[in-house]
Amino acid sequence: MGEGLVNYIERMELLAFFAGYPLLFAIVQVVAGKKNIMQKGFASRLVTCLPLAYALTGTLYLSLVLKNMQPEYSLKSFAIQFENSFLKIWGLTAILFWIPLFRKKAIFSLLHSLVFFFLLLNDLFMYMRANMDREMIQNDMKIYTISLIINTTALFIIMIMHFFLKDKSKGTSSD
Repeated sequence: MGEGLVNYIERMELLAFFAGYPLLFAIVQVVAGKKNIMQKGFASRLVTCLPLAYALTGTLYLSLVLKNMQPEYSLKSFAIQFENSFLKIWGLTAILFWIPLFRKKAIFSLLHSLVFFFLLLNDLFMYMRANMDREMIQNDMKIYTISLIINTTALFIIMIMHFFLKDKSKGTSSD
């Protein structure tokens, strides 16, 4: 049970950080498409901030991985964290969206996060086929809610930083 429990916890960690992003992405795209609701400039900035928010979420996941390595921070310890775990490596690649080349098209961040969303859908499918306990699905839904909160908060933080940095650059260029 020990190894199975560790794998389950790692899976829940990944779902908590990344599974909620596709829904947030869809909501932002719908809101950005409504021209009467918002100014066009704000909506386009919201869409361009999505990959940065995803990168921030990936960075938060990296900090959790580093916390789990405590007290031994070494390359060997870091490698042990990721042996036989493609999903953990895939989750860490979310930090690549800090690089302008990767965040150029917001759809790439959506495609990256769909891997984790499909894990959640798989659990739902398994539950409908009666191969899963109800408690596990309840846990998945709680984790999914937490993921939505994490991703929304990350987007909010990036939007605040974007507005402050943009306003600051406007102020210095006019002087």
